[in-house]
Amino acid sequence: MFFSATAQFASAARVLSQRAAELDLVVPGFRSPPRIVGVNRTIRRSRDSEGGVVAVRLTDRPFTAAVGDMIEGVVVVNQLNAPDSDHVRTALWSILSIHGYVATQEVDVHVPAVQPRVA
Repeated sequence: MFFSATAQFASAARVLSQRAAELDLVVPGFRSPPRIVGVNRTIRRSRDSEGGVVAVRLTDRPFTAAVGDMIEGVVVVNQLNAPDSDHVRTALWSILSIHGYVATQEVDVHVPAVQPRVA
């Protein structure tokens, strides 16, 4: 079944928001597209420094890239540093993977062995 990028975006935003709240994080708003033409993501913090809005571009790019921008937006709005930022990224990627928004299969890349040149 095919879902539009906008419907996928809205659904992924709900899942991310719910999981961020469960992790006791500030939940940003999500929108698309960004107000600035030609950028993939913008993050606007609220005036009271609590929260913000993450805007991502959906067109002409893989949906997984947009999801990555949404996750990074949660990290930035919450001003997380390592190792907390790593734990949050992992938790958010995991929940989106469970819900089917991103592929979970690893790609098997076969790199042929380089044969030495014989002179």
